[in-house]
Amino acid sequence: KILAGVDDLKQVKALEMRVDTREISLGNFGVHLPNLRELKLNNSLLASVRDLGTSLSHLHVLWMARCGLSDLDGISSCSSLKELYIAYNNISDLSQLTWLDHLEVLDLEGNNIEDINQLQFLRLCGKLSHLTVEGNLICLKPAADSAE
Repeated sequence: KILAGVDDLKQVKALEMRVDTREISLGNFGVHLPNLRELKLNNSLLASVRDLGTSLSHLHVLWMARCGLSDLDGISSCSSLKELYIAYNNISDLSQLTWLDHLEVLDLEGNNIEDINQLQFLRLCGKLSHLTVEGNLICLKPAADSAE
């Protein structure tokens, strides 16, 4: 309530905070914020997306840039996501994104994606219209010569 600046948490539609889940678990804080649509956690320390709990299924936009994430396990609990900003983490596996049916915008800039086949998982995100992958290893490798 202090962070949101309101007494009635049902009014909160957007929230920005920095957290360190290595020390304090967020548990299922989303239960208390049923109308939360945008959550900005940039520059937080998150051991895992699972640390956000399983009660954010109503979230539309999630920012987790520079949070030290190495995987996306648990992102499927954010099933209504339309925009996901996860730049500058250590993510190399995109398979968990296949559960995000509503995803339209995905920012993967500056991650650890080196296998071009990881992008195949995004085919299952039928609404995806904006994708950023610059700064990943797949952008630095020369394309394999098809004549060989």
